[in-house]
Amino acid sequence: MTREDSVVSYLRFSLFFVAAVLGSVAGADSAPAKTQDAIPGPAQAADPQTHVLDLAALSDMSNLLDRIADRRVVFVGESHDRYEDHLNQLAVIEGLHARGKSLAIGMEFFQQPYQAAIDAYVAGEIDEAEFLRRTEYFDRWRFDYRLYRPILRFAREHGIPVIALNLEAELTRRVGEVGIAGLTEAERARIPADIDRSDPTYRERIEAVFAMHPGERQQDVENFLEVQLLWDEGMAERAAVYLEANPGRTLVVLAGSGHVEYGQGIPSRLTRRLDVPTAIILNGTQRPMDPAAADFFLYPREVVLPASGLLGVMLESGVDRGGALIQGFAETSGAKDAGIQEGDRIVQIGDQPVSAYADVRIALLDKGPGEKMPVEVLRKRTLGADERLSFQVELR
Repeated sequence: MTREDSVVSYLRFSLFFVAAVLGSVAGADSAPAKTQDAIPGPAQAADPQTHVLDLAALSDMSNLLDRIADRRVVFVGESHDRYEDHLNQLAVIEGLHARGKSLAIGMEFFQQPYQAAIDAYVAGEIDEAEFLRRTEYFDRWRFDYRLYRPILRFAREHGIPVIALNLEAELTRRVGEVGIAGLTEAERARIPADIDRSDPTYRERIEAVFAMHPGERQQDVENFLEVQLLWDEGMAERAAVYLEANPGRTLVVLAGSGHVEYGQGIPSRLTRRLDVPTAIILNGTQRPMDPAAADFFLYPREVVLPASGLLGVMLESGVDRGGALIQGFAETSGAKDAGIQEGDRIVQIGDQPVSAYADVRIALLDKGPGEKMPVEVLRKRTLGADERLSFQVELR
């Protein structure tokens, strides 16, 4: 079964579920009837906010791909940790590629200063581990890389450019602290000159998000808003610049649903810069069916990645002597059970030398719970040189 067939099966399953639910609602006619006087008239019953789903119009992924094939930009939103969303993104990319579209993939998850490393990976000049190190993926994004791996491998296999859309975290973090007005002249030169603040519903949505995160309240709400604006404007500008420089390419933008829904984030800011036909695709499960939110909704079944094997340690990346310093342990820790101690510095896992946090993640990328891994650490001694010790650790 191809990946596209797999996603189509998710859709058919879910649409059957929707039909069953709507059918059960329709079957409520068997309930006791109200008296004639209690039945509202046609004018009272017609609620303009009621949306009707025509089950006869439900389609599949192939039909969706035919309908979006003429769009210059296709936005496919996601919840970052939901694998089914990334399978849908891959199905869109594979389907458009199979239809002969010359594609590029714009990704929120990579920051613009690391474009050269992405280009080198897609071109086959560096391997996956080096790609992850050079893009600082595990420090700058941290979601399980296996969620995105099939997309990036498809891009590499077919030579599809991958575009780093996001501004560097140091810049957006600085705006969170001092606002755009507090940036230096050099910092201002690195952000979009054109930032649109005119949409009141965008502000309302961002303020609602701010209110749901008490930890952010030490930050000024205006600075929080400006960070979101900077993310969306920065990604939109990068996408528009790429499209203008590559008029023959169709761009598939992969980003969190909040950056694309209702067209308020990246989409409207891109089309303000470049008038191109677009489409927005979102996962429709666990959200209201609001036609204003997207052009298309998908209803996939949940797909969960196999569990990752973990050492059960809390790490700080070592800088002075290399390695990854152990600062503590998880409640269940194979490393602690094996005899590794707080303050030890991991310097090797299996055949992978460890000089920083990313090396630990790379070494364990395809390992599962229950597997045993040789782990070497440096243990500091009060007198004399650090001692190098070896342990056999069962991953949890």
